[in-house]
Amino acid sequence: MARIRLENLCKKYGEAAALQGVSLTIENGELLAILGPSGCGKTTTMQVLAGFLTPDAGEIWADDRLISSPRAILPPERRHMSLVFQSYALWPHLTVFQNIAFGLEMQSARAADIKQRVSSMLEMVNLFGFENRYPHELSGGQQQRVALARALVNRPRALLLDEPLGALDLKLRQAMQIELKRIQREVGITFVYVTHDQGEALTMSDRIAVMNEGVIEQLAQPRDIYEHPKTRFVAGFIGTSNLLGGTVTRTEAAGSAVIEFGDGERIIVPAPDARPGDKLEITVRPEKMTLTAGDMSNPARGAAGGAAGAGSRRENACALRGTVTEVVYLGTSTNFNVTTSAGAEVVVFSQNTSAEEQHPPQRGDAVWLLWDPANSYPIGSPQ
Repeated sequence: MARIRLENLCKKYGEAAALQGVSLTIENGELLAILGPSGCGKTTTMQVLAGFLTPDAGEIWADDRLISSPRAILPPERRHMSLVFQSYALWPHLTVFQNIAFGLEMQSARAADIKQRVSSMLEMVNLFGFENRYPHELSGGQQQRVALARALVNRPRALLLDEPLGALDLKLRQAMQIELKRIQREVGITFVYVTHDQGEALTMSDRIAVMNEGVIEQLAQPRDIYEHPKTRFVAGFIGTSNLLGGTVTRTEAAGSAVIEFGDGERIIVPAPDARPGDKLEITVRPEKMTLTAGDMSNPARGAAGGAAGAGSRRENACALRGTVTEVVYLGTSTNFNVTTSAGAEVVVFSQNTSAEEQHPPQRGDAVWLLWDPANSYPIGSPQ
């Protein structure tokens, strides 16, 4: 296993900056996902880590060994890191056994050791009995497992995976996510996983590094990334998020700031540093909100439950007026698009769990949006 440190990595392609001071530490045995849109720098980070690119500035350390800098670079074959690509890159003329054994044969390993280690890998990736088949006789998921076994059989210090599930269909990709997590737990080595799929990163990783335009915007555990995004980009890129804001009208002793819009409309947000007159931007996840069409003159008299929690007083909830603009039924849930009285576009996810959902609000209905202030998360500092 390896503890890997990236320190202030910079890389340019001509005038375009692919990496702009990327620093992070990947712990021993961790599954770290590097997540971001196309062109954000995640694949460049992986290629510098693997040794295929030399950084313009910065260093990479594996444990206490410098493996990459602008002055000296350890070649890929001496880094003891295996790379798995989206394309699998299996030898079509070799059997499953021969594909997995290829690296060991290049190292002149003993035949008995090769047989034992390849058999162990076949069992780990659930391909025992497939050793004499050729790649064209396998499904996409089985080919991906062969690629994983081939990378792991050499016992690398870290496994680098560059969008390895991108070529699979949705159902198989979801199954392989769980399978990869199981394999990583069994072998216990460091996995660095590049993906643009937010759900994949949330499902698989111990931590996520969200990249945008060559920088890491946030590095945290999946729950923290989702529940507490630090920037507007992270809030918008990870799942669906409602961005709201306004000017603080007053503060409360509990460390909350209140943005009031009149007629009972308000946003309450935990922001101990905010002062009246400050501008705040917040994010609220769609599943944290509740729609109610109760007494439209006072949201405190609306139906109970959902966003503010059982037994909560609605007068202590965040509340905004709105009009339903679209309703999408998805079976287990219904999605509502709502335009607030201030003109903000909001999405609400409602689980279809009770008889109340048999008569949900319809397009054109006036509603209240209600949610617990604890689910208002400020983005950035008060302005």
